[in-house]
This record gives sequence, C-alpha cells and structure tokens, in this order.
Amino acid sequence: MLYLGLGAIIFVPIFKTITHLPPYVGMMLSLAVVGIFAEIHSRTQFSLSNVVENDGDDAIGFHSPVHKSLSRIEMPSVLFFFGILMAVAALESLGLLFIGAEALKAVVPNIDIVVMALGVGSAVIDNVPLVAASMGMFNDPIDSHLWHFVAYSAGTGGSMLIIGSAAGVVAMGMEKINFMWYLKNIAWLAAIGFVTGAIAFMLIRNLTF
Repeated sequence: MLYLGLGAIIFVPIFKTITHLPPYVGMMLSLAVVGIFAEIHSRTQFSLSNVVENDGDDAIGFHSPVHKSLSRIEMPSVLFFFGILMAVAALESLGLLFIGAEALKAVVPNIDIVVMALGVGSAVIDNVPLVAASMGMFNDPIDSHLWHFVAYSAGTGGSMLIIGSAAGVVAMGMEKINFMWYLKNIAWLAAIGFVTGAIAFMLIRNLTF
C-alpha cells in the first residue's frame, strides 16, 4: 500500500503532462486505483471459516478498509478547507488574484520583495492559485532562479498561519490545534524561518551569479 500510494502521487504530474487534463483528474484516478487495490487485498485476507466459527459475533467479519478510512475523516476540517478553496477559486475566476498580483508588481519595483509578499499571501490564500497568478506576472524563462524563489516562498510562507496549508487544516482537526494558539506560539517562528530562508536564497543566488 505504501509503494502504491507513493506511485500514485508520482503518477499525477505524469498524467497531467500526457493528457493535459486538470491535476485533480489524475488524483481521483489514483485514489480510485488505491481504493480498488485496498478492497481486493483486504478480501483476500478474509476467511469465511472465521465467520462461520464465530457466527453471531459482530466484532469479527469483513470490514471495508475504504469505509473504515472514510469514517475517520475529520469532516469539519474538510469543510473548512473546501470553504477556503471555494473562496480562492471565486477570486481567481473573477480575475481579482491576477489584478492584485499585477498591482503589487507595479507598486513594488523590486521583484524579490514581490515574491516574498506572495509568500506572505500564501499564509492566507492557497498557494496553487497564488503560483498561477505569479505565472501571469513574470515572463522569465523556465530555468530562471525566480521560479525557485516563487516555489520556496509559496510553499514555505503558508506555514506562517495554520490555515495556509492543507496539512495545517488537517492538523487542526486531528490534533485539536487552536488557531490563536498557533498564531501566538508558532507563527512568529515560522515567519523568522521564512525570512531567514529567503535571505539565504538571495545570497546564494547572488554569489552563484
């Protein structure tokens, strides 16, 4: 299951490159394959003799691993995350993200500061549409260090708030982490790490070129 899950994750960008379909299609296909394999594998471990010998005992029997996994989902966290994604998608569909990104680029002439501002924004807005907006802002070549900096800022800046990443939202539900507690105790440490890493990236880039 571990190898199949890792392979399914790697399969998503390959599927996107070959078919040019949205990434979520590849994700759903991978999830379906993993779910089917889990059902088939669990049924091969199911012994009918155990059920016959323990007739009347509901504790022993076949239970779908997919149903068991779904029953452990933190629905409030999922709905919260879906709400954020829907709000960001609405801003993206209206073009407000691209307009804001272009306005930011016009106000701040320094590209490094603009990219770091995008990283700060990813603490509130999901990094996927934020990076999409940055793709419309810059015309640098694919191998430019700018895109490395954008990837670092969008990925790391989201940790400054617990709602800035899917993992943080899931952790809120599973570990019962309070938003204000994270803001008081973790956010400032994540901010220091983000700024320190950005400065180190710029120094290494300037020394290299």
